Amino acid sequence: MSIINSFFIALSMYSRIPVPRVDWEKENMRYAMCFFPMIGVVIGAVMYLAGWLLDKATVGGLFRGVVFTLIPIIITGGIHMDGFMDTMDALGSWGDRKKKLEILKDSHAGAFAILGMGCYLMWSVAVWSELPAEVLGVCGVSFVLSRALSGFSVVTFPAARNSGLLKTFQDRAQKKVVRITMCLYVAAAVIMMAVMDARAMTGAVTGAMIAFLYYAMVSRKQFGGVTGDLAGFFLETAELAMFTGILVTCIGR
Repeated sequence: MSIINSFFIALSMYSRIPVPRVDWEKENMRYAMCFFPMIGVVIGAVMYLAGWLLDKATVGGLFRGVVFTLIPIIITGGIHMDGFMDTMDALGSWGDRKKKLEILKDSHAGAFAILGMGCYLMWSVAVWSELPAEVLGVCGVSFVLSRALSGFSVVTFPAARNSGLLKTFQDRAQKKVVRITMCLYVAAAVIMMAVMDARAMTGAVTGAMIAFLYYAMVSRKQFGGVTGDLAGFFLETAELAMFTGILVTCIGR
């Protein structure tokens, strides 16, 4: 029963998919992070269906770009974009570590958050409007890969502070099981991408690895560890980097 409760906790925390209410007890949260990438499966499936419908409707590239940019935000409720914006404010402050962590806790959006989100959304629309339909499957699997890497970091990297939602997940998670599960997700995602389109897979994996290394460096050097906001920042950055990498591999096709 705790496995099912862990599944419901993951869905309720990281998506707006309606699920039964579950108590956030330690027993119920042990494997919650193991189901985090499953939300990527849902997003990928919806994206693929939307792509099929848009092809039937023969809409323009700009409309496609806007739809594909909005779908993940709608399904997740913008929780990861919120982390991206908070992190942009913190990094833009050029303050010390303590100041940056304080900014992450501030619920108000500053200038760097708005600017960062605006640039992100415009680039996302631009990339999605140019991506050909034949790589949509690889793009869909990218949502699983980003969450697997994010989940791996949550139970592997040190926490930046001794409180907060991420620390709660860290303390209550069965870390060894979660790490192994995340590695299996990563392997499965890469294999699926390779089967679908090896060239596009190369672009996606390259983008994901660059984003992951940057995330590891920034979280350690500038924040002293990870927070929920930083994990969200990585997820958003990784996805945009993967889609950009896939687009680069499409040049000259």
